[in-house]
Amino acid sequence: MPRRIIQLLVGLFLYGAGCALTVQAGLGVDPWTVFAQGLSVRTGIGIGWITNIVGFIVLLLWIPLRQKPGVGTIANILLVGTSMQLVIGVVPPVTGFPAQLATLLGGILLVAIASGLYIGAHFGPGPRDGLMTGMNARLGWPIWLCRALVELTVLLIGWLLGGTVGIGTVLFAVLIGPLVHVALPLLDTRRREAVVAERAR
Repeated sequence: MPRRIIQLLVGLFLYGAGCALTVQAGLGVDPWTVFAQGLSVRTGIGIGWITNIVGFIVLLLWIPLRQKPGVGTIANILLVGTSMQLVIGVVPPVTGFPAQLATLLGGILLVAIASGLYIGAHFGPGPRDGLMTGMNARLGWPIWLCRALVELTVLLIGWLLGGTVGIGTVLFAVLIGPLVHVALPLLDTRRREAVVAERAR
């Protein structure tokens, strides 16, 4: 349990840090960060704090979907945006396309590793992922359709509010799935425990 908790917390912190790097790269970010960035532009509130607020609001949408949050869900709401805000305060915006691209790709890779860590800790989904699975369970729609509808909606709203959409948005969409597919089996605590148990026989 202590190892899982540490893995969860480290994963969530790194997730926020990876998102912060994609923001500072200035080439475009993932749909939810576009949404948070647009709200940040309009309100003047830091993008990390907006991310926390949006996470809490999304959690409220779980109620009609009859989803139950886990410890990881609450930790996600509290830590990801906070980490993002801290890293943005330390890492300045990057200039020059090669440096921007390197920062963007580094951020995407960090988000993938972080996803493997916090999902692999098995403490419950993040608020946004839970929204997709809740829609799937209650409405019967395929997960891919739920995700597409929600992410396209927040992407459009965020862009209209002033969020950054660009090559980074496309690269994130293309790369994050395969990278998490590689990272998750390596960092899944249950799989690791099963391997240890098998070797102990």
